[in-house]
Amino acid sequence: MHDEKNRIRQAYNNYAEQRDLAQMEPWKFKERQRFLQSILEEDLNSILELGAGTGRDSLYFQQNRFDVVCVDLSDEMVKLCMEKGLDARRMDFYQLDFEPEQFDSAYAMNSLLHVPKSDIDQVLEQIHRVLKPGGLFFFGVYGGVSSEGVWDKDPYEPQRFFSMYTDEEIVEVAKRWFEVEDFHIEPMEDGTLHFQSLLLRK
Repeated sequence: MHDEKNRIRQAYNNYAEQRDLAQMEPWKFKERQRFLQSILEEDLNSILELGAGTGRDSLYFQQNRFDVVCVDLSDEMVKLCMEKGLDARRMDFYQLDFEPEQFDSAYAMNSLLHVPKSDIDQVLEQIHRVLKPGGLFFFGVYGGVSSEGVWDKDPYEPQRFFSMYTDEEIVEVAKRWFEVEDFHIEPMEDGTLHFQSLLLRK
């Protein structure tokens, strides 16, 4: 797994600036807004973003007056986050270096899809540990099929590792650690995959 992590880190280091300039798909705006509404309704204040990338979502939450901490495996992504004025740390979400029950909520948009299926429970346990009781966790990934491995059509160099689950599988994985408050899918253009959106509660 160490080699896979290094490949992921290098891939995102190599494409950090390109990703920072990319346009955000409209459905991602909707997902982010829906999560914001959920935490606003419950008066939650602190957010941990896992795999924050360029910091676009963390900045949005910070601009909406939330206390945000973002973590990413890529040095270049962390640098972009810090340039946006974010509290960003280079961290592996297999070992979150935070106190237990430190955060009101957690947000992971298309980052946990790089975790091998054999390791997903370790990562979810870490997220569960740092969330306060009753805390909310947005868990969003591409899926709809069951697969695992390096994507041979990935345009990134080095090519990245992805794990994908059927809808039934991803819900079962989430239920091992959290209560499922909401699950819905967002269709993708090519029709082979879709986005799986889960709102979970500790």
